[in-house]
Amino acid sequence: MTPDTRAWTEQPERSNLLALRGVAWFAKTFGRTAARALLAPICLYFLWRSTGAREASAAFLARVNGRKASWIELYRHHHTFAATILDRVFFLLGRTDDLDLRYTGEAIVADLLGAGRGCFLVGAHFGSFESIRAMGRRVPDLDVRLAMYEANARRIGTVLRSIDPSLGLRIIALGTPQSMLRIRDALDAGAFVGMLADRRLGDEAGVPLDFLGAPVRFPLGPFRLARILDRPVVLMFGIHRGGNRYDIVFERTPPDVDAATLAAHFAARLEHHVRSAPFNWFNFHDFWA
Repeated sequence: MTPDTRAWTEQPERSNLLALRGVAWFAKTFGRTAARALLAPICLYFLWRSTGAREASAAFLARVNGRKASWIELYRHHHTFAATILDRVFFLLGRTDDLDLRYTGEAIVADLLGAGRGCFLVGAHFGSFESIRAMGRRVPDLDVRLAMYEANARRIGTVLRSIDPSLGLRIIALGTPQSMLRIRDALDAGAFVGMLADRRLGDEAGVPLDFLGAPVRFPLGPFRLARILDRPVVLMFGIHRGGNRYDIVFERTPPDVDAATLAAHFAARLEHHVRSAPFNWFNFHDFWA
């Protein structure tokens, strides 16, 4: 099994720590417009060198568009991914004045904050989940923790923590005996616990669902946990529309349904948004394997 065909949790990072630090420093020092000029050569390099990611991008774009992807589309797919990674720097720094952020469903967040019970905020490797941080300027009491698997993104995580040292305190590492206890404690404190529910962890069986015309096993874990802990689930998508624009969308899920039904609802809504903004799809592996 080659690195390009491994499960996503086993895929090596395709990044260089020194280069990541350099780009982050350049972005903080010279601003977003200047930093975006660096993305073109970076994207061309990875488009050339990362055969597996390029093939996965081409296969996905062919599936969603119903035709073979052009090189321009492959480049745009990689560029959108790089742009959202760059913008994470500015979301972490709270420097979002140059971004055009448009919100849908903002009242859902306010209602749940008022209830004080916390909730699960479920997203995907699609767009920018980090864009939720921009809500902190509009809703100061919003406390978001991210439950995530960090093993194959340590370099990016190291750079982001150097930008915001408190980031580690807001990340709940999955795959440890303490994970569920930390999630429960965060919810009890009224926090929103973010989870990305498009990739299965370890040997989780998942539930088979149709996604873009073919079956995919989606994880049940986040939705089972929400039912066990009896907390509401809200879907969140931070969709990069190009340039400086992000559409930040919050959606309620059906109440009083089981985990499998929640997973099916999530998959259907994710497919809807993926079709509307396919270049925001950041699963650069064979998602249908």
